[in-house]
Amino acid sequence: MTILVTGGAGFIGSRLAKRLLTTGHQVVILDNYDDYYDVALKHANIEWLGKDAIVIEGDIRDKETVEMIHARYGIRRVAHLAALAGVRASAENGHGYTEVNTLGSVVLMDAARRHDVELFVLGSTSSVYGNTSRIPFVEDDSADHPLAPYPASKRAAELLAHSYHHLFGLNVTVTRFFNVYGPQGRPDMMPLRVIDAILKDATIPIFSGGSLKRDWTYVEDIVDGLVSALTHPLGYQILNFGFGAPISLLAFIEVYEKLIGKKALLKDVPTPRTEPLITYCNNTRARELLQFAPKVPIEEGLANTWAWYRDHHRVTSI
Repeated sequence: MTILVTGGAGFIGSRLAKRLLTTGHQVVILDNYDDYYDVALKHANIEWLGKDAIVIEGDIRDKETVEMIHARYGIRRVAHLAALAGVRASAENGHGYTEVNTLGSVVLMDAARRHDVELFVLGSTSSVYGNTSRIPFVEDDSADHPLAPYPASKRAAELLAHSYHHLFGLNVTVTRFFNVYGPQGRPDMMPLRVIDAILKDATIPIFSGGSLKRDWTYVEDIVDGLVSALTHPLGYQILNFGFGAPISLLAFIEVYEKLIGKKALLKDVPTPRTEPLITYCNNTRARELLQFAPKVPIEEGLANTWAWYRDHHRVTSI
């Protein structure tokens, strides 16, 4: 089967592509190598995949490129993981985030329904819940109070996906990711930024005294869920992909302090308006429909991330 993975040069996308290739699928990657973070990391991800994947450099907003991919390769299923990332960064660029994350998704869904794609998996985010009062987060929450353009643009894509299912029968599974981390992760996210700061004796800004909680989910658990989503047409369905055990930022940093053997330098700073107090996944629906079963607890996942970092950056002494 031929599967299109948008954002396949990114952190999650490249890991999904690797898994699909090893299980015998043909994988077509569409990625524009956006420079939100170092594009060298994305090129390294593509090199890591080897030569079996078909890699096309292009933009999901480009209708001609998307049309060409479907016509040439006979795409049967789509894992749409491409996005303009970054909750805080989106605060000053609502137009750009809407163009890429909402309108780009529409371009892809429009092509998918015209080419009779069997299943469209839409990567979304737990950030759509905002500061909801329903804890843990459940999929039937209205999610109509996002705190920044990034989650707003993702929520808009979710709603448009429902219209494509209703009007054209497109099978769409929306996967809301909770704080994904792991080896080869994004350098702008907390798991790698904390390591950098501890090693370089840099101060780590902590919001609300480090009390904010996040539901960290290991990347391979996310990939397991995505592979299952790509094999189970569900009509239109929204599913939480998260571990289900949030911890505070202070506890998160303490895990790294023990692993690295060095104390972190902390500074309390005001919490940005873009940040929810907690992310907390109820993954019951994904467990029931996809047998989603995250296995890697935060201590093990951070140990794996630190081991990769130490090897990748040749850290020999602290």
